[in-house]
Amino acid sequence: MAVRRWHVAVLALLAALVLACEGSGKAGGPRPDRTARPGLPDSIAALGDSISAGYGACPTLVVCGRHSWATGTAPHVDSHYQRILADNPQIRGRRHNYAAPGARAAALAGQAASAVRTRAQYVTILIGANDACRPSVTQMTPRETFRRQVDAALARLAEGLPRARVLVASVPDLYRLWEVGHRDDRAVRAWSRGTCPSLLADPRSTAPADTARRRLVDAQVAAYNRELAAACRAYGPNCRYDGGAAHRVRFGLDLVSHLDYFHPNGAGQARLAQVTFSRRFLR
Repeated sequence: MAVRRWHVAVLALLAALVLACEGSGKAGGPRPDRTARPGLPDSIAALGDSISAGYGACPTLVVCGRHSWATGTAPHVDSHYQRILADNPQIRGRRHNYAAPGARAAALAGQAASAVRTRAQYVTILIGANDACRPSVTQMTPRETFRRQVDAALARLAEGLPRARVLVASVPDLYRLWEVGHRDDRAVRAWSRGTCPSLLADPRSTAPADTARRRLVDAQVAAYNRELAAACRAYGPNCRYDGGAAHRVRFGLDLVSHLDYFHPNGAGQARLAQVTFSRRFLR
């Protein structure tokens, strides 16, 4: 009986020591989650057009959200969502993509309202390609109108999500696609189905009017990018313009869909994710 009492006493002492050790680890509050780095957002929303929607990044010409440079989950894309998730598991599953094929800057405010409703902490914006890709150059969105529409969307974000980080990406270099593709028979055939006619109609024509038309589209994209940069500066420190990084991507035919020779494929989306991401901005 004495032996049993001795065993009970020893076990009680060990239990007390274990509790004491555990208690010392909780001094000052709960132990921090060592897998999550402070400052990174817990949710993300993508606004914009078919590029952010991932259209054409899969083997068919459909929206392919898992390949989106902003919110995608395909491992090889390494999207902004995936890069944040690697350091902050709290963002898992909290990704929203409101970008839509064909969207122009006029649609941006409505998309921003959706981001506000979901309380996104990080918002990406890539818009402008469809404002330039019109049936004719005279139908391109005027620069002043484009800026006003972008400002309206940013104002909605500022009012509804004052603490959110906002990334504004530059419009990719559409003229570059003409440069690398107009001698490729497959690209020319794909473009003939109505892809960006203001730029890509009669892609092999060297007539002065066609050359001038392409240059006008290129100039309009440059004007849009200047307005995007200025709008982001006016927004304040919670907005970051990519400094033209997306526009500087040297898209070749290996980085675009071989169905329309226009939209980024998975590799193209990965490149956009790489050049536009800034972990420092998100902290």
